[in-house]
Amino acid sequence: MEKRQSGTSSLLLNKDDLMVIAGAGGFVAGALARYFHERGFTRIRAIDKKPLPEWYQHVPGVESLCLDLSEKENCVRACEGAVEVYNLAADMGGMGFIERFRIECLRSVLINTHMIEAACRAGAQRYFFSSSACAYNTELQKDPNVRALKESDAYPAMAERGYGWEKLFSEMVCQEYWAERGMKTFIARFHNVYGPHGTWDGGREKAPAAICRKVIEAKDRGKKEITIWGDGTATRSFMYIDDCLKGIDMIAHCEDLIATPINLGTSELVTVNQLVDIVEDIAGTKLHRNYDVTAPRGVAGRNSDNTMIQRILHWGPHTPLREGMAKTFAWIEQQYADRKAGKRTVI
Repeated sequence: MEKRQSGTSSLLLNKDDLMVIAGAGGFVAGALARYFHERGFTRIRAIDKKPLPEWYQHVPGVESLCLDLSEKENCVRACEGAVEVYNLAADMGGMGFIERFRIECLRSVLINTHMIEAACRAGAQRYFFSSSACAYNTELQKDPNVRALKESDAYPAMAERGYGWEKLFSEMVCQEYWAERGMKTFIARFHNVYGPHGTWDGGREKAPAAICRKVIEAKDRGKKEITIWGDGTATRSFMYIDDCLKGIDMIAHCEDLIATPINLGTSELVTVNQLVDIVEDIAGTKLHRNYDVTAPRGVAGRNSDNTMIQRILHWGPHTPLREGMAKTFAWIEQQYADRKAGKRTVI
C-alpha cells in the first residue's frame, strides 16, 4: 500500500495495522474505536480499567481489555505490536468532578508517562494524546466576554489546578519524546466534547448532558423549575462528538502537527443560559431557573480560536450546537426512559 505523508488514517495505514485506544470504556475513546472500526480497520485493541459491562460502547470485533493503565506493566501489555496509540485515558469528568477531585486528576499523569514509554519501546509509529482547554492560562478566562484562546495562550503557564496542570505537563512529555527520541506525537486540546453515548448522570457529566437530564427530569416529574450551577453568565463552546472524531483522525495523521498542540473545538460561544434556552426549546418547555452560585463552575469564559486548525487542515469542527444538542437530548431522553423501565443504561 502506498503511504502518503499527510491526510487521514485511511491514507496512511494498512487495514490490519494494530491501533491501540486507551480509555475506550469512556465516551470519546469508545466512540473513536467505533469510528475506526467502521472505516474498515480490523485490528483495534481497546483498553479501560472499568469492568467490561460498564463500558459505554462495545464494538464487535474489537479486542477489549480491562487494564489499569496507571500501572507500567499494563501499558507494556497494551502497546504490544501497536502501529498507532491513542491515549484518551484519564480520571476526569465535568467541572463538578475536576474541581473536587484534583488528586485523582493529577494522577492521570502516570497513564501518559507509562503509555508513551511503552508505545515508544513497542515501536509505534504515532502517538496521540488528548489534552484539554483546561491547560490554558486561567488569567485569560476571567470574563464571560473572553477572546478566543489561541494555542500560544497556554504560556505563561497558569493552568486549572489539578486536571489542567496534568494535561500541560503531559503535552510537554509528548513534545520531548519527539525531540529526543524521534517518536511522532500529536496533541489535541479538546474543548467540551458532548453527544450521545456519554456520561449523563452520576457526577461526572458535563454541562450539555447535565442540562438535558435536568430538563427531562423536570418534565417527567411535573416540575416547573431546574437548578443551574453558577449564575448562568459563564460562556463556553461545545464540540459535537462526530467533529471530535474526525478531528482526531486528521490531527494524528498530519505531519505539520507533530508535537504541536492544537485546538479541537468549535468557536460557537454561548452562555450557560443560552445553552438552557436551546435545551428548553428542544424539549418544548419553559422552566424557572434557580441559580446555585456556590456550585463548581470553572472559569468565567472559554472559547476556541480555530485559526490554526483551519489554516493547517482546511477544516474545523462545524456541527451547529442546536443540531448536536437535539441528537444528544433524544439519546438521553431514551436513557432516562430505559432507566425508569428498569433497563441497564450508561452511568
